[in-house]
Amino acid sequence: MIISASYRTDIPTFYGEWFLNRLDAGYCMVANPYGSKPYRVSLRREHVDGFVFWTKNLHPFLDKLDILQERGYPFIIQYSINGYPRALEFSVVDAQRSIQHMHLIAERYGKRVPIWRYDPIVFSSLTPFEFHVENFRRLASELEGTTDEVVISFAQVYKKTLRNMNWAAAKFGFTWLDPDDQAKLDLVAEMIPIAKAHSMQLAVCSQRDYVTSGAEEARCIDARRLSDVAQHDIRAESKGNRPDCACHLSRDIGAYDTCPHGCVYCYAVHDRALAQRRYKAHDPQSEFLFEPAPIMETHSPGQPVQQTLL
Repeated sequence: MIISASYRTDIPTFYGEWFLNRLDAGYCMVANPYGSKPYRVSLRREHVDGFVFWTKNLHPFLDKLDILQERGYPFIIQYSINGYPRALEFSVVDAQRSIQHMHLIAERYGKRVPIWRYDPIVFSSLTPFEFHVENFRRLASELEGTTDEVVISFAQVYKKTLRNMNWAAAKFGFTWLDPDDQAKLDLVAEMIPIAKAHSMQLAVCSQRDYVTSGAEEARCIDARRLSDVAQHDIRAESKGNRPDCACHLSRDIGAYDTCPHGCVYCYAVHDRALAQRRYKAHDPQSEFLFEPAPIMETHSPGQPVQQTLL
């Protein structure tokens, strides 16, 4: 099984100690976000084909990568570097530091390990069409040689995203919009040759309507790429976690509403104050990344749970 860590939260930035503790224990517990009972996920080497990490700041996790390599776990890093204004990303590390991390990863582990994510793309008075073209061009130039792929997506305005974006717009004095499909296709068309000029394939995540000539459909959980990193064949079923998702089957070990980065466009955080409280309450020794109260009342170490995976 491929383990995703995690599209629900930034484990490398905030929960690296917990991750290493669970790796030592050989398993972790995950609370199903849709109301089901908790389940156990094995993290033992013989059960894990590889890890896919998702992050905006890898620095706190760099030493953990060396441990993973020593123990023989292949891994891929999905690294989001947007270079957005603070009004959209309150506490994300400066893009220049993240660029340095990408170069370091490529040097240590190879260019197939890191993947640059320029996503989600937010159209606002702070980040209009022209901003994205020039910002993408600058970042691509500085990231050349670190990766062979850049993944993009356009912000999807869920109800919680709408609330957070409107709050930030009122507080920081900007406007934002969700433009029509043609504007998005025009931006993709501008980005494709920029990516190519810097030896990167542009891929679009879970939005097939914007996959145009010169772009590919992103597979963020990619058994083929992991196979290249591991230097042996890894097979997995193609089974995405939402419409238009081309990912291979994986098991995510994160938890929603636990990332305190403060990105107002984030689909994984309903309430930043709640995410901050959960981060502060996090116990690195727990089986769970965050153990919701109902689970605390019904589960203790060693007790049977609804489902055992792997």
